[in-house]
Amino acid sequence: MRKVELLAPAKNFKVIKAALPYADAFYFGVQAFNMRMQADNFQEQDLPKVTKLLHDNGLKAILATNIVIYENELNSLRNLLQKVQEAEMDAVIVHDFATIQFAKEIGLPFHISTQCNVSNSAAAKFYEQLGAACIILARECSLGQIKEIKSKLTTAEIEVFVHGAMCTSISGRCYFSQDIEGKSANRGECTQPCRRQWWVYDETNREYIYNGERFLNSRDLCMIDHIPELIEANIDCFKIEGRMRDPHYVEVVTKTYREAIEAYYEGIYSKKKVKRWLKDLKKVYNRGFTKGFYFQRPTEKDHQHKSPSNLSHFRMIQLGTVTHYSPDSQTATIDLTNGKLRVGDEITIMGTKKSETYFHQILKSIMIDGKNVTITPPATLDTLLSVDLHMNEHVNPDDKIYIFTDKTYRHRRSKQKYRKKSDYYRLT
Repeated sequence: MRKVELLAPAKNFKVIKAALPYADAFYFGVQAFNMRMQADNFQEQDLPKVTKLLHDNGLKAILATNIVIYENELNSLRNLLQKVQEAEMDAVIVHDFATIQFAKEIGLPFHISTQCNVSNSAAAKFYEQLGAACIILARECSLGQIKEIKSKLTTAEIEVFVHGAMCTSISGRCYFSQDIEGKSANRGECTQPCRRQWWVYDETNREYIYNGERFLNSRDLCMIDHIPELIEANIDCFKIEGRMRDPHYVEVVTKTYREAIEAYYEGIYSKKKVKRWLKDLKKVYNRGFTKGFYFQRPTEKDHQHKSPSNLSHFRMIQLGTVTHYSPDSQTATIDLTNGKLRVGDEITIMGTKKSETYFHQILKSIMIDGKNVTITPPATLDTLLSVDLHMNEHVNPDDKIYIFTDKTYRHRRSKQKYRKKSDYYRLT
């Protein structure tokens, strides 16, 4: 049996670095022609570099170009696809027939976007005959329908979403944002009005029971507890949504699904492991979880009506900033501006937009004024503290130091002299 692929999202090099050990492929966009125009995104000139990084590690590089294309953009689209081919990328994700045509003309492999809403075998075979290497099925498909569609294809692979945000319009062809704010979701500009609180009135000004509820706010898809069924349906690729997400989110989610996939093939997938995986997934950004259409049509229970978007109690708390790094000693000087550090804490070091730094490590030593300490005094913006930390990797000035912890940590800290190590979620 061919092992299922795990496809992870990326908005920048930091995300790729974070999830590189766990993914089989990454999909991402550039500053034009993609469905996440508000993400950091890569530059066109980055394509050779990111492709080489992925290929050197045995991973695939896939570019998302799945927006509606207008007449005045055809030349720019041709130029982009030519650069994709020159960078030796593995495929492009497409929606518009212009993109399909141009990709075919230069022999560039293409994957049919979920935006095309392929929900039956006739549509799937149509795209297969056009030359599609992979078809990302509509989210409206049940697991039974996915099995049937897959059984009727001969060359095209099947890809499905297994985790992440669910658009209220499901496969994504939504006009809500365009209608009320002039920002088209089909052009990658969605402002997500479906996530907001809404009040509903009729023509007599009578208010309905939706008063202030997020009745359009879909929960996030999570299929970690159904990995065996999905693999046994002969699905070729599991896709994680999240090109707007930070490196830590993508790292945790991709790592968790990698563990589940490997556990299945090793015959050690179990309810006990699923319980732990769900616990880990609930610690990163989520709106609560749903199974989407896999087993039944969603109901009102598959929407998050009352709560704010993120239900996780955990947050990345910024503690300080790198001001200097000495490569010879691998020591970084940190301006600590929020809270305390102790030996044994797990910290995350993450660069700003222009820096590719991302890693996490256990603190083995802390120095203040040349002296080793096991715990620092508390620091604030008004009482800044300079500390020296040994770094496992190279860092740059202005890189940030974070700790991933329960968001009630601040409240507990105000009542306790010392933090408990159990307050922290350790990724390793």
